[in-house]
Amino acid sequence: MTASVVSGERRGRSRRPRSRATVTSVLGELLLTAGVLVLLFVAWQMWIGDIIISAQKNDEGAAVSREWAEAPLPALPEKVERPDGTTVYQPVIPARPADTEQLGQMHIPRFGSEYNVGIFGGTSRARTLDKLGIGVYTNSKMPGEPGNFAMAGHRTTWGKPFNQLDKLQIGDAIVVETVDGWFTYRFRTLEYVKPTQTDVLLDVPQIPGAQTGEQYITLTACSPLYSLAERIVAYGVFESFQPRAEGPPKALTDPPPPPAAPSI
Repeated sequence: MTASVVSGERRGRSRRPRSRATVTSVLGELLLTAGVLVLLFVAWQMWIGDIIISAQKNDEGAAVSREWAEAPLPALPEKVERPDGTTVYQPVIPARPADTEQLGQMHIPRFGSEYNVGIFGGTSRARTLDKLGIGVYTNSKMPGEPGNFAMAGHRTTWGKPFNQLDKLQIGDAIVVETVDGWFTYRFRTLEYVKPTQTDVLLDVPQIPGAQTGEQYITLTACSPLYSLAERIVAYGVFESFQPRAEGPPKALTDPPPPPAAPSI
């Protein structure tokens, strides 16, 4: 092969036109990039962001608890005698919080020693549940008051304060801290209901018109995870009120019992 022929072939190859970007190819690349960004946002919102927000809420709660601990101690409430002959402190029932106003702090030892989440008035997603923490239903009774102290919280996203409701064991402590002291409830049962089943918020859950004089606590969240199809509902009963001057209750100073062994 002569040099002129080789040179011609090279010139032919060099003159071959480059592939040009078409509208379809550019659009495809943009859509692919947008899809990756959406997936990254979802991962942030549901996992990484939750970890950061949850830690932030717990830190904020710990700061509130320290502030209350360092404030002048409230006067001790009166003691009352129970039917079994024991004497206990009369609960200092807090005032009903306005929308977004802070009521107290939630401690659930089963969820970890660092768990310390704020409780605020209202259950609006935009004003309370997304931005602040746990919300108190409008017609709820207050901690220690006869009837049903009912709250809502996210199970996924925004720090997911009620993510582990299904991990509660019978007898687990649910402790509500206010400026005056600590209200200890004990978990009793768990169920799943339709979103329209609002009778779980009644003074005696699911029993319209009933009045027993007992003090209940009800925690609600969406279920299953990442779905609005149902509600998971955890119920508890009041055990005692510990005034701030007496220090934290044993429910917070003693470790929770280990999880029950699965049935066979």
